[in-house]
Amino acid sequence: MKRLLYLAYYLRHMNWPLLRRFMRHTRDTQKQSIPRQGWAVVRDSLRYNISPLEWYQFGFAGLDDREKATWAGTGTMYEAQRRLNPSGARAVLDDKRQCYQAYRAFFRHTVYDRADLAADPAVLEQLLQDHDRLVLKAANGKCGATVAFIDTKGWDATRLLDAMRDQGHDLLETPIDQHPDLNRLSPSGVNTVRIITALDDNGAPYLLGCRLRISVDSRVDNLAAGNLAAPINETTGVVNGPGVYSDITQPPQSTHPITGEPIDGFQVPYWRECIDLALAAAQHQPQNRSIGWDIAVTPHEPGLIEGNHDWCKLVWQLPVGRGLKLELPA
Repeated sequence: MKRLLYLAYYLRHMNWPLLRRFMRHTRDTQKQSIPRQGWAVVRDSLRYNISPLEWYQFGFAGLDDREKATWAGTGTMYEAQRRLNPSGARAVLDDKRQCYQAYRAFFRHTVYDRADLAADPAVLEQLLQDHDRLVLKAANGKCGATVAFIDTKGWDATRLLDAMRDQGHDLLETPIDQHPDLNRLSPSGVNTVRIITALDDNGAPYLLGCRLRISVDSRVDNLAAGNLAAPINETTGVVNGPGVYSDITQPPQSTHPITGEPIDGFQVPYWRECIDLALAAAQHQPQNRSIGWDIAVTPHEPGLIEGNHDWCKLVWQLPVGRGLKLELPA
């Protein structure tokens, strides 16, 4: 019954144009008719706890039952993350204001609440003078959908506060200058490291996976926004595979499609410091047992952008090309 409810939810929130595009692509490349796909999608959604789009993204058209059982879909992740990060504890990660206050020691840029800026507009006026650009976000924004970037020329505190209120932006952040190596790879946006951590039964942190999120002519680097994600060797910090899209119609990329810089073999700067930051942050509020950390690497050191209690199963699994369900903490 629960999986029938999940399926109803998926259908209600379906991106139908994308699903139809995936179906046509699979018909043409896998030689499976659309009616046959439809039956398999419904059957496997109920059997393996995945969404219809994940049937395509996980490559189920070419997998046997044993391989399908290794993939963690939306239903599986929802249940695991609710267990690992209880509703009362996860609130600190759901709201970017709370996250910044709780994990402030791990940030290298500054986050301001709109209400605080409204109470002291002189702070905002100073920020407009000190920076050429600023970043605006909604406190509960997901997948980069609510992020806005402004060039500060021509703005004043009153006008900016009005715009933030009208557009639903609760936060203002100072800009992040990324490391020159990452800037050469893709200068359109800050390319972040996603490090997923978990705590064992003794509270000791360990790694579930490390990925590089790469912007493709985009101000954000989220996979859901059409960007790339690539696997990182946890020991060396070297990218050890091509970047992949969540759109199955687009091929993996061993070099950046715009800059031409190598993705496979890229060395993430300050790798040991990135790992140390994630492991330390994981222990900071141990009531949440598994978090996906987004880390920016500046010219001098890494810094936290945010932590995600509902970290993405696509970023976790697609770059390595295999299901990781058995690696979820018990």
